[in-house]
Amino acid sequence: MTTFAGVLAEVRACTRCAAELPLGPRPVFQISQSARLLISSQAPGTKVHETGIPFNDASGDRLRSWLGFSREEFYDAKRVAILPVGLCYPGRLPNGGDAPPRPGCAALWHPRLLPWMPEIRLTLLVGTYAQAFVLGPGRMEERVRNFRRFLPKYFPLPHPSWRTTGWERRNPWFAEEVLPSLRAMVRDVISRDPVPAGLSLHR
Repeated sequence: MTTFAGVLAEVRACTRCAAELPLGPRPVFQISQSARLLISSQAPGTKVHETGIPFNDASGDRLRSWLGFSREEFYDAKRVAILPVGLCYPGRLPNGGDAPPRPGCAALWHPRLLPWMPEIRLTLLVGTYAQAFVLGPGRMEERVRNFRRFLPKYFPLPHPSWRTTGWERRNPWFAEEVLPSLRAMVRDVISRDPVPAGLSLHR
């Protein structure tokens, strides 16, 4: 019979895309069976690949600022799960931008991992790739602005890269309308009933 630990071992050992990964396979994620908040994002960057810690970079600093989380709260695997669409660093595009998550990664592993997280109450869809995988094609800005349409299950967000700095300046409604609701919701989700001790992984 498959166990949570067994599935985690399979993910850690995955080499499905090894030939296409410039730095080799290194799945990076953070999950537990007691997590209440799920952050579904794009794929690890080089700094995250090096450390094996999700969002351990400037994008993570921006995301934690949006959430109003300390690093301690963000990396509390008993309450917060982080599961990218692509679990390994996919490389760079010729123009210098990040390459898309490897095709098929989310389709392979998300259905295997999500059933082991029955306490998830809210999923943050961070960036276009996470939103497309869950919600299908659509415009990121429109989804973020109309985030209430996707509640209480999903909360769409832009990707917190340095490119978002200009976007935030051009769209002041994000800080004025979206972020206060986001912070209130995630705080409510992780502050509910005490979380029992359980098996978790920070990888």
